[in-house]
Amino acid sequence: MATSRWTASPARTAPPRRRGAVLERAILNAALEQLGEVGWKGLTMEGVAAGAQTGKAAVYRRWPSKEDLVANALEAGLPRVETAPDLGSVREDLLALCRQVRQIMYSAPGAALRAVLHECDQVQAERFQGVIVGGVVEPTVKLLRDVITRGIERGEVRADAANGYVFDAVPAMMMYRSKVCASEWSDRELEGMVDQLMLPLLRRHGG
Repeated sequence: MATSRWTASPARTAPPRRRGAVLERAILNAALEQLGEVGWKGLTMEGVAAGAQTGKAAVYRRWPSKEDLVANALEAGLPRVETAPDLGSVREDLLALCRQVRQIMYSAPGAALRAVLHECDQVQAERFQGVIVGGVVEPTVKLLRDVITRGIERGEVRADAANGYVFDAVPAMMMYRSKVCASEWSDRELEGMVDQLMLPLLRRHGG
């Protein structure tokens, strides 16, 4: 007589329960992924919760609105440049710094930020100005100050070039050309900005 064989199917295991920083990181990552896939208008708190494999209540407890969640996700996800380049000349330092800023702007979080700004209305867009200033502009200005101050110390840059107008030039140009002109900032364009704008500005009185 044939004996029947019965094989138990493997039991389904629930995803591990996450709390605190681990859960928050998963939610923020899911928000960035959703932004990349469906954009600002298509992103929902429910979709983010599903992507993070958690309940939407866990999302709303931490971020009461979509704007708050997205702003936090962008702030946490944007790459950081902590140290100014020091390659021996102000031109090479500026080029290296501009390439680093380009990398931030065209990273997944940077691209998501630009997409959000294009899709938001004016009131919503104002919510993200702090992300732009704190995540891109202020860090760039700080590093530009370091590069230019070092150039002054080497005698390459005129002493009065360390001022806010000069520091604003690179982030203003890169943000303007990226948003208004859809420039992707090739190496050739970065070299043109440094050689035709920044170096004459820095050396105007010094030769």
